[in-house]
Amino acid sequence: MNLPKLSVRHLLGIRELSRDDILSILHVAKHMRESYLESGNKGETLQGKTIVNLFVEDSTRTRNSFHLAATRLGASVLNVTGEGSSLSKGETLLDTVRTIEAMDVDAIVLRHPAACAPHFLADRCASAFLNAGDGRHEHPTQALLDAFTLYERWYDATDPEKSGFEGKRVTIVGDIAHGRVAGSNIHILRKLGAEVMVCGPPTLIPRGIEELGVGVTYNIDEAIRSSDALTMLRMQLERQKQALVPSLAEYSRLYGVTHHRLAQANDRGLIIMHPGPVNRGVELDSETADSEESVKLRQVANGVVVRMAVLAMLLQSDI
Repeated sequence: MNLPKLSVRHLLGIRELSRDDILSILHVAKHMRESYLESGNKGETLQGKTIVNLFVEDSTRTRNSFHLAATRLGASVLNVTGEGSSLSKGETLLDTVRTIEAMDVDAIVLRHPAACAPHFLADRCASAFLNAGDGRHEHPTQALLDAFTLYERWYDATDPEKSGFEGKRVTIVGDIAHGRVAGSNIHILRKLGAEVMVCGPPTLIPRGIEELGVGVTYNIDEAIRSSDALTMLRMQLERQKQALVPSLAEYSRLYGVTHHRLAQANDRGLIIMHPGPVNRGVELDSETADSEESVKLRQVANGVVVRMAVLAMLLQSDI
């Protein structure tokens, strides 16, 4: 297939993508799943391309998913970590990236603790940049794979004018204030036509979040009863500078989704999502995490095909 063109040169955030961009990525991801992942084929779309995964923060799913996405399309991949690079010796991020670029690379996938680090580099470097998470700012490919997971369930090919998200409510539950997933998911879900709610303790929901066009509830049972999908987020303890809940046990009692609570919505086909890693017994009990309603492993698989789509589309090759 001929790749549709994106309106952007870099994937820096969901804010920069149009609705048409998002739908094009989901469409190409579907092709990637059918043509490569399900068939076991490997492609040559990115043959001759070199992609660098520069992860200054730790990652399991995102880094390995990008690696598999690139290699399954024929690219060469170089993995660089903060501790294993000259960043640990005091070199600036810009100097490190310019050094990597001097080795003739085509794209750099960056995860960094500083918000807008990929934006800073994209303005100063020649490579295509893909944001793999910048501080608590954005995580665009996570939002895209989450949307693709719902798109698989909700899209109706007999009505191609609609995204499938119209009339659906998605509630994001947990640490909204400190995680980058919430912001990206809010932007993508609203662009696709879904109603978005957030749910959690008042200390973990940013003031004024309603200005983004979302509703707020502090009651998890209400969220379960009224939602078509829940996106569960873990407590971002590494970013919290003070105790914002009495204890994890108290948080789990008030906001954890258990199989007993889930019984309220079983007849409606509620979808349970989680970007991982899951803290079992906190945001989800094990029975719910491993239930038919949970699509956390489907999300992981979809991360590969979505990142295949984005890499191929940004590097403008034909598949």
